[in-house]
Amino acid sequence: MDKRLEAFKRLLDIMDELREKCPWDKVQTFESIRNLTIEEVYELADAIVERDMEEIKKELGDLALHIVFYAKMASEEKAFDITDVLNGICEKLIRRHPHVFGEVEVKDDTEVKQNWEEIKLNEGNRSVLAGVPQSLPALIKASRIQEKVRAVGFDWDEPSQVWDKVAEEMTELRNEIANNDQQHIEEEFGDLFFSLVNAARLHGIDPETALERTNKKFIKRFLYLENEVRASGRNLKEMTLSEMDEIWERAKSFD
Repeated sequence: MDKRLEAFKRLLDIMDELREKCPWDKVQTFESIRNLTIEEVYELADAIVERDMEEIKKELGDLALHIVFYAKMASEEKAFDITDVLNGICEKLIRRHPHVFGEVEVKDDTEVKQNWEEIKLNEGNRSVLAGVPQSLPALIKASRIQEKVRAVGFDWDEPSQVWDKVAEEMTELRNEIANNDQQHIEEEFGDLFFSLVNAARLHGIDPETALERTNKKFIKRFLYLENEVRASGRNLKEMTLSEMDEIWERAKSFD
């Protein structure tokens, strides 16, 4: 037997036994493990940002377990089983890649994305935005929305044009701040963020990853600041911003 099939069968067999014999596994439902699945996805995302291949491997295993778990529970309800899940994704991949499994020719990945969205519309989706989950974090959702509409030609002709939009949104935000209109300030912040996500996309940058790397960099520097202040016998509340900035600049050398 192919080692891949053997390993997958082993996981399926273990899941069957856990569902039958483990007191915890026996009582789980779709709803009870939903939050755990979300947590696993975020742990995988963290490992990917760090490019930690050992952790990526581990988190992929955890996700594979969750997929098998959901399929097992569905089979108990006679709804579907893991075979249906796998055949479903195989059929969709073949259907949406006619340039690989059919006679369609494409020039590049942009045409692949355009064909993908057109095929989805032909499958019955009423909008190119139908596949964007409502519960996505706002930054990721903005990026996905822009990727989706780009696939049907709703995009800037030149990446440089987006910077005029960013400047326009920044001016509008400053005007609303001057007017002290809180509702409109929030609205203009949203518009500015959306235009910056657009700019990042047009320059080949994933905004979620970029921001997360900055988050991690800030945390690393701030931990250095805290440790240095603690070692001096002081605490942050006693220090001036100028004193903290001096340590912060030293922290940058460790990036």
